[in-house]
Amino acid sequence: MLKRLIYLLVFVVISLTTAIGCAAPHAGISRLGYAIQVGAFSEVKNAERLTAQLQIRGIEAFYFKKESGIYAVRFGDFPSKDAARKEARKLVSDGLIGAFFIAPPQDVFVKREAVVKREPEASLGRSPEEPRKKRPEPAKGTRDMGQIAARTAERFVGIPYRWGGDTVVDGMDCSGFVRAVYNLCGVNIPRTSREQFRVGDSVGREELRDGDLVFFGASSESINHVGIYVGDGKFVHAPRRGDDIKVSSLDESYFAKKFMGGRRYL
Repeated sequence: MLKRLIYLLVFVVISLTTAIGCAAPHAGISRLGYAIQVGAFSEVKNAERLTAQLQIRGIEAFYFKKESGIYAVRFGDFPSKDAARKEARKLVSDGLIGAFFIAPPQDVFVKREAVVKREPEASLGRSPEEPRKKRPEPAKGTRDMGQIAARTAERFVGIPYRWGGDTVVDGMDCSGFVRAVYNLCGVNIPRTSREQFRVGDSVGREELRDGDLVFFGASSESINHVGIYVGDGKFVHAPRRGDDIKVSSLDESYFAKKFMGGRRYL
C-alpha cells in the first residue's frame, strides 16, 4: 500500500512538472487591459514632453505615431474601464493631461492558421541598401496580429529615439520599444530583452514571420538587443539613445554574427 502511494506521488509530481514545462514558454505574456490615451500632436516634441511629464510621476508612458501621422501618448494596464477612467480624471484634475480616450483590450490571442496566408519570403539575401517593398496590410476582417505588430513597428521608423524607459534619465532602450509596439497591439510582454528572450516560442531565421522578435548578443545568456521582424530579412529597432528608430537587415555583418534567434508571442 505504501509503495503504491509513493508511486502515485511520483507520478503526480512528474505530471505537474511536465505541465509547468509546457506552459513556461508563454509565462510573462498576457493580454493588456484598458489603457489611457491622450494627445493629438502634430509635432513629436510635444508628445515627447508629455511623456516625460508622466514618467516623472512614475507612469510608464510612451508616445507613438498614429496612421494619420498624428502623435499620441498611451499608458496604463487597468482591469476595467471604470478604473482607467478614474485614474484619467485624477490626472486631469491635477492638470497633467487634458482630453483622454480609454483604449479597450484587444482580442489578440487568435490562431494564426485562420489568417490570410502570404507567399514565402524570397529576398532574405537582398542587400541592406536596396529599398524595402511596402508590406501588405492585413486583409479586412482578419486578425493577423503578427502583421499588425510589424506594421505598427514600421510607423515608428524615423521617430527620434528620446523616450524615457523606467526613468527619464535612463531613456527607453530597444526592449522598451518592442514593449511599446506590443502594448499597442494589446499584449503585455516582459520589460528587458533578456526576459523577452526567455518566453514565447523559439523561431529560427528561416521560420521568421512578421511581428516576431529577433534577438542579438554574444550568446544566448548575454542578450543585449532586440527588434521586431517586418519581413524580407528586415527588422525595426531602436539602435541607440539619440538615434532614430530604423530598419536594419539581418544580413548586415554585425547582426548576422550576433543573431541569437527569434521568439513568437502571437
